[in-house]
Amino acid sequence: TMLGKRVDYSGRSVIVVGPSLSLHRCGLPREIAIELFQTFVIRGLIRQHLASNIGVAKSKIREKEPIVWEILQEVMQGHPVLLNRAPTLHRLGIQAFQPILVEGRAICLHPL
Repeated sequence: TMLGKRVDYSGRSVIVVGPSLSLHRCGLPREIAIELFQTFVIRGLIRQHLASNIGVAKSKIREKEPIVWEILQEVMQGHPVLLNRAPTLHRLGIQAFQPILVEGRAICLHPL
């Protein structure tokens, strides 16, 4: 029997090749990125006085205002993401990458 747990701040998608990416980068779809980094984006909106409270910040994210993507880019600079391909049988099955935003719904990785 298989046991599993729900994990916060996680996403699931198809992996495709991204030949223009360097080895340490991965392409993260906008939908997944905004979900993973939502709390950081909310904090950024409030700190820059672009939103007065969490509710206003969440509505800006829902409406996908251009400033949200700018703050998301800044946030992603300092936060690597962990990617794994199931089944992860040992610790080398999980790797850290520096994310960059990509269009579409698939995660992009360097061909190697």
